[in-house]
Amino acid sequence: MPASGVSAAALAARLSAVGLPTRVEEHARYTSVEAEVPETLSAESWREVLDVVAEADRFGLLATSLNGRTLWAVVRKTVPTTGDVGGPSHQR
Repeated sequence: MPASGVSAAALAARLSAVGLPTRVEEHARYTSVEAEVPETLSAESWREVLDVVAEADRFGLLATSLNGRTLWAVVRKTVPTTGDVGGPSHQR
């Protein structure tokens, strides 16, 4: 699992510990975590949730009258480095 997947899984586990059901999805450039946020979440739980998502590269809250509130967080995947940075013309 890429490092972003491990970080996202850790975020999801911490959000689950607060009582939020989560989903983790792998994408080409990032791993995302989504959690449904109940209307009755306490202020203390909100503080903990914000501490968790602050570790992500990006996060937000999508709130609609039809679907309720969905918290999302994104952990970017790093670009792999290669030993041949200069290309074949720079090899000896």
